[in-house]
Amino acid sequence: MRWVDDFIAVDWGTTNRRAYRIDASGHCVDEFEDGKGVLSVSSGAFPSAVSEIRERLGNLPLLLAGMIGSNRGWHEAPYVPCPAGIDDLAQALVWAGEREAIVPGVSYIGHDRADVMRGEEVQVLGAAAAGLVGHDAMLCHPGTHNKWVQLRHGAIHNFGTVMTGELFSLLKTHSILADLLEGPVEPSDAFKNGALHALESGLLPAQLFGVRAGVLLDQMKKEDAASYTSGLLIGTDVRIGMTWPLAARIAIVGRPELTRLYAMAVELAGHEAIEIDGEQCFLAGVRQIAERIHK
Repeated sequence: MRWVDDFIAVDWGTTNRRAYRIDASGHCVDEFEDGKGVLSVSSGAFPSAVSEIRERLGNLPLLLAGMIGSNRGWHEAPYVPCPAGIDDLAQALVWAGEREAIVPGVSYIGHDRADVMRGEEVQVLGAAAAGLVGHDAMLCHPGTHNKWVQLRHGAIHNFGTVMTGELFSLLKTHSILADLLEGPVEPSDAFKNGALHALESGLLPAQLFGVRAGVLLDQMKKEDAASYTSGLLIGTDVRIGMTWPLAARIAIVGRPELTRLYAMAVELAGHEAIEIDGEQCFLAGVRQIAERIHK
C-alpha cells in the first residue's frame, strides 16, 4: 500500500529550511522558506520546529531531507554509499516518528579520499528521474559546498566537494578583503576576468591578495572587487571540475543566482552548460522517494 497521497517535503539545511505541501497529483500547492536551519534549533527543540511546519502547511506526513539527518540534526540518517540511486535512498529512510521520515545522505570512499553529501542527492537524482539530465551525466551543484557529481545508470557513481561558497563567506567576514567584498556579485566583466585568470593560472592564494593590491593602486574599482573575487573562486572550482571525466554538456543544478555564475565559468572553460532549477529537481526527487514508501 502506498504511504500517503498528500505530504510535506522539507529541504532542511544548515542555515535555512524550505517546506512544500505536495498534493495527490504530485504538485506543490503551498510552500514557505525561512531562516530556521538546523544550527538555529537546539537539540531538544526539533519536535517543536516540526510542529511549526505543520501549523503552516497542514497536519500531514513529512519527508525531510538535508542536514536534518546529520549528527547536528533531529535524528541521524546514516550515509548510503555510492553507487546510490532513488531506491537506495528510499530503502534507507530513518523514521523519527510514525509520520516523519528522514532521507539519508550519500558517501564516497575510494582513490585515497572520502566525501559526503546531504540534500544534494535528492536534487541530483530528482533531475535524472524527471528527465532533466540523462542517466549518464555530469552535474555541478553550486552552494556553500559545491558538488561535482557523476551519474551512471541514473545513480550517483562518484562525486567531489569544493568549499567555494564557504571560502567566499570567510573572506567576506574574516579576511583583509572583507571591506572590499560588501557589494553584490554579478556575472559582469569583472567576474568574467576573475574566472579567466583562475582558469588560466590556478594561483588562487596569490590572486586573492592581488584584489587588495589592485584596489589600493587604482587598478581595480572597489565596486568590482566582489564579482572579481567570486570569479577567482568559481573559476578555480571549475578548474578542479575539469579534472573529472566530463560529458559533452554539464548540468548545473541549483539556485539561478549561482547557476548563472557557474554556467559562465564552465563556458569560459570551453564546455557547454545547462542551468536547471534546483527546487524543481528537489520536488521531483522527493516525489520519487515518496512513491517508494510502503508503510
